[in-house]
Amino acid sequence: MRHRDDKKCSLHAFVVMPDHFHALLTPTTDLTLERVVQLVKGGSSHALGETLQLRFPVWQRGFTDHRIRDVADFDGHVNYIHMNPMKEGLVSEAEQYPWSSASGRWPMDEFPQRLKPLRSGVAGRHD
Repeated sequence: MRHRDDKKCSLHAFVVMPDHFHALLTPTTDLTLERVVQLVKGGSSHALGETLQLRFPVWQRGFTDHRIRDVADFDGHVNYIHMNPMKEGLVSEAEQYPWSSASGRWPMDEFPQRLKPLRSGVAGRHD
């Protein structure tokens, strides 16, 4: 991902499905999530248009986001992303799907160090 290489964001997990994709990323401190998504959508639309000679919009408007609260929330979202191909019946194991960070083919960034760990002794509570 060019924007990751340009230090505009960190990429922690992803999956590209036939009709949608999921990405877990962290924008750099000088960019908003909205701007990073705009860069990703714009860059990929341009590249697909050039490569495949597409003359129609590739992306739907908007996106859905979720602020990661702590390490458990981060791990849960990574798992959700990696399990998508299995849920759709595309593979029997997440690692078999080549267009996912679960495959191990793509280097991923470590989780953000500033995430809060779960507090010991407080079951089910994430602050």
